[in-house]
This record gives sequence, C-alpha cells and structure tokens, in this order.
Amino acid sequence: MHMPTQTTMTHRNSQWAWVGLSICLALLIAAPFIGIYPIFMMKALCYAMFAMAFNLLMGFTGLLSFGHAAFFGAAGYTTGLLMRSFDWSPEMGILAGTVTAGVCGLGVGLIAIRRQGIYFAMVTLAMAQMFYFVFLQAPFTGGEDGLQGVPRGKLLGLISLENDLSLYFVVLTVFVAIFVFIIRIVHSPYGQVLKAIRENESRAISLGYNVNQYKLMAFVLSTAIAGLAGSMKTLALGFVTLNDAHWSLSGEVILMTLLGGLGTFTGPALGAFTIIGLQNFLADQVGSWINVIIGVIFVICVVAFRRGFVGELKHWMTLRKKS
Repeated sequence: MHMPTQTTMTHRNSQWAWVGLSICLALLIAAPFIGIYPIFMMKALCYAMFAMAFNLLMGFTGLLSFGHAAFFGAAGYTTGLLMRSFDWSPEMGILAGTVTAGVCGLGVGLIAIRRQGIYFAMVTLAMAQMFYFVFLQAPFTGGEDGLQGVPRGKLLGLISLENDLSLYFVVLTVFVAIFVFIIRIVHSPYGQVLKAIRENESRAISLGYNVNQYKLMAFVLSTAIAGLAGSMKTLALGFVTLNDAHWSLSGEVILMTLLGGLGTFTGPALGAFTIIGLQNFLADQVGSWINVIIGVIFVICVVAFRRGFVGELKHWMTLRKKS
C-alpha cells in the first residue's frame, strides 16, 4: 500500500489551512449582512489584532509581557487626542498612535530585554503601571472619564467613516493585512531565529546571533501592532478609557491567546472573539458573574485544553494522520 510522504502531507495540510482561512474570511465579510452588529465585530477584530501582537512576542519568541495593555492604551489616547482636539485625519491619527506605541515599546524594551523569564514579565508590568498612572493624572487624558466623543472623520479625505459598515471593512482590511504580515514575519529568516531563541536561547547565542537585538525588534513590532489595534478600537468606538491601559487587560489578552492556542496563527483571533463574545452577550444576563465564567473557562482550558482550541485541533489531526 502506498504511504503518503511527508511532503504530500505537508502540502495537503497547507491546502486545508488555506481553505479554512478562506471560509473564515468569507464569514467575516458576510457578518454585517447576516445580522451581526458591526460595532461588536469591529471591537472583536481590534482585540484579535491585540492578541495576535501578543502572540508574536509570547508564542513565537517566548517572552511573557504583563504590560501590553500600556501600549494598546497609549496608542488609543494618542489617536483620540489628535483626532478630537487637533482635527487630525483618521489615517494620520492611527499612524501616530502606532508610532507612539512602537516608541514606547522601544523604551520599555531597552530596559526589560536585559532580564529573562519572570523578571522580564515583572519589569513590563512595572513600566505599564507607570504608564497607567500617567494616563490617570495627565490633564489631557480626561482622567477617570477618559476621552469621549472621538470623531471618525474621512479616510484619505474621501471616504466617510461615520457609517458603521464603511468603517467595519476598513478595520477588516487592516486585520487581514496584520494577519498576513505576522505570517510573513514568522516564516521569514528573522522569524526562524525568533523561534530558535524561544526553543533554546543558549544555542542561538552559541550560533552567533545577537539575541537581545532580535528580542528587542520582536518586542517593538509586537507593541506597534498592539498600538495599531488600540488606535483602531478608539476610532471604532469613539472613546478611550483607563480600562484600555489597565493591567487587567494585559491579563485578558494572555487569556485570549492561551484559549485560542499559543504559537498558532488563528488561535489568538479565535480566543479574542470567544472572550469578547462572552463579555458582550452574557454581561446583561449574568452581570459581574461574567468574570467568574471566564475564569472557569480559563481553568478548564489549562487543565483539559493546554494547547488551546486551535492547538488541540492541530495535535489531534497530527495523531490521526500517524495512526
């Protein structure tokens, strides 16, 4: 009996992956037309980008950050302030927010990257708390009220984003671009070095790689993408609050990534949609108990689905092919 070769199996897996991605994209395009609220979809897509940014750092580089919400919030405040107070266009406001997050990431990364493991995580958390108190005390951030009434404006001066449907497809386009960008990074020679650092940093050093430089670049890329997500979320919802920079949001994005599948491409997005969906559709029914429900889901995931939804599916398919 003819046995399939490894190349044939890999090609077949790749075909199925592209089929699955095409179906997901078709569902995202059709979502507003089948009764799903565009505002919810935009919010979920923004948090999906945030989770993908975190996954680039944790899943493919092996760096655990407890402070990613600081960059998400910093970009949101930058975009909101520039668009509301200085009448910046949406594309320039989003670009400014993304750059701000990347610059902040560079500053934090230069300090944190010198540490490893839990010490790296604690440094990022400490720096994020400093950002949070700046947002709380600064007069231009609105304090506990946040920045409200951020206008959407016109994209490139031509396309009005006041219509939810128009803005949804802008957010979806950015989401797809970031998804493809991350895949390209991971499959590039640079991405292969990142995975080598994740698996065995000492071996990567012995091969002559400047691991601190690679990790710093990954950290800045991750924070910039997180900032892009924060800017898009501010544009979509029209406001930014302290919750967008609170340490608890950093915990939520870790949960989203682990729930969907750490080190996978689609897992973080699926985890984000799951958590945001639960928060939106169950909050009215169970109130504050939603946090208990999410906590129980996290415990079940850690105990029974340690690889996450997508990770467990991939593992099951691998075992099925071998048997």
